[in-house]
Amino acid sequence: MTPLHLTRNVRGLNRLRHIAMVLTRHGFGHIVAQVNLGRFVPVWMWRKKPMPPEPDETASAIGRRLTLVFTELGPTFIKLGQLLSTRPDIIPGDVAAELRKLQDEVPPFDTAEAMAVIEEELGRPASECFASIDSAPFASASIGQVYHATLGDGSAVVVKVRRPGIEQTIRLDMQLMHWLAQSLENFMPELRIYRPTQLVAELDEVLTRELDYINEASVTCRFAEALKDERGVRIPAVHWECCGPRVLTLEELPGRNVEKLLAESTANSRFDRKLVARRIVDGHLKQVFELGMFHADPHPGNILVDPPARVGLIDFGQVGTISDQLMTDLIALAYASINGELDVVIDTLADMSALGRETDRRMLHRALIVLRQKYHGLPLKRFHIGTIFTEFTDLMRRHDVVIPRDLSMLIKATSTISGVAASLDPELDVLELLRPRLHAAMRERFSPSHVTRRTALWSWDLLSIARNAPKQIRHFFRRAASGWELHVRHENLDRLIQEVDRSSNRLSFAVVIAGIIVGSSIVFSADTTLLFFGWFRVQYFGIAGYLLAGFLGLGLSWAIFRSGRLH
Repeated sequence: MTPLHLTRNVRGLNRLRHIAMVLTRHGFGHIVAQVNLGRFVPVWMWRKKPMPPEPDETASAIGRRLTLVFTELGPTFIKLGQLLSTRPDIIPGDVAAELRKLQDEVPPFDTAEAMAVIEEELGRPASECFASIDSAPFASASIGQVYHATLGDGSAVVVKVRRPGIEQTIRLDMQLMHWLAQSLENFMPELRIYRPTQLVAELDEVLTRELDYINEASVTCRFAEALKDERGVRIPAVHWECCGPRVLTLEELPGRNVEKLLAESTANSRFDRKLVARRIVDGHLKQVFELGMFHADPHPGNILVDPPARVGLIDFGQVGTISDQLMTDLIALAYASINGELDVVIDTLADMSALGRETDRRMLHRALIVLRQKYHGLPLKRFHIGTIFTEFTDLMRRHDVVIPRDLSMLIKATSTISGVAASLDPELDVLELLRPRLHAAMRERFSPSHVTRRTALWSWDLLSIARNAPKQIRHFFRRAASGWELHVRHENLDRLIQEVDRSSNRLSFAVVIAGIIVGSSIVFSADTTLLFFGWFRVQYFGIAGYLLAGFLGLGLSWAIFRSGRLH
């Protein structure tokens, strides 16, 4: 995909120009120049040749500049920054820490528009869907905003309405992001370690899910069913009759969020903090080990507490999945790490396709030894899971190990949960709660029923291979008899062709200008007595040729100057 495909309409062209200008204004002009977007930037912004950041510039400073860029570019880029903040295995921790400050709170859109969306989505006016609904939202974000409302039976609900036109905005931005990510990998190989195309693909997947509220409603129902027997933990019920792809209606849970609970004094508190902390951790571990799904954004604002210790979880827009294979890999990683079998840890990471081209297994083994020795023998109460996870992901990034997205989300969610629990009850031992779950999962993996099930699947795979092998062998020999074709793809050949074409055009243009100058000189030196129409001297054609050549020469010089390749 090239900029031409992205800029066939005025909106796409203006958006691309805006992105290029914002990047240049915040010190990323060298990237703009490298991906051939310099022509979209006004000349006054190129007072000096764009240079990359100074080698001694801190990661925090770069993170702050990126935060400003994403904030200025709007909702889609804010979501990208928030995604990057969850991947300390790919980007430096200091940059991720700055990006975690990004907030997607934006001014609310008009309530009349929200009511129109409800009517269009549900097929009837909002006054028929709800007994009452507030005239103003109590929360607003980049994708939608939320209202308090009541149903006909008096039940309190919250209604989430998607922002009008946001889908088109995100679709355009995602097209541009995919092209920019591919351009970064093609034209700036040194940035490939940050996996731009992989990150943008992940963002595309996340936004596709978040834009469809039916997906969030379905996931909320699954969590409610799985945790219905979990004592003291509640998930809001979904009111399907008032739901659609752009409207989501959920039960309003009582209580206050943990963020406010942490801010109040513990004296005379109506809350049992120790029990709240334990229930939060237990609920998270049940999601991971029994449901196979987990709340991927369990920050304090998404956890409600009703006195004395009833916990409610809300906002299931971001959810991680634990597949059977990932669970097996997690158990292998945990037990190998505990028992010091670091070669098994590295082999498991390799099985997860986490090792990169630049990964030196021997150096990675040495780094894991150092990390394990740091915490080996430490009293359990001194363990801080958030700190361990931060150091682990930083080690992975330095050794070109990219953790699968669901595992990275699990690490972030578990780290957040442990941090919230530690704030509520510093004495709570999260590892003690985790240990029986690990043992149970380990026993289940080696139980006769599980082994039988896996054996049946392996037998089916072998049977499929045996059944399809003759057909594939026959196809192979047919292709061999008809001759083989070799397809060669050069990664940067398109840019080379573009540069050669541009250079040949400029050279041809320069030859034309030179021809005009030579012709004008010949005409100018002609017989001064030769007149056209009895009064127009032939030398005037020479003067006009000089003026035309000068005008074209200035245009050529301007184009070369704008390209940034004066020398």
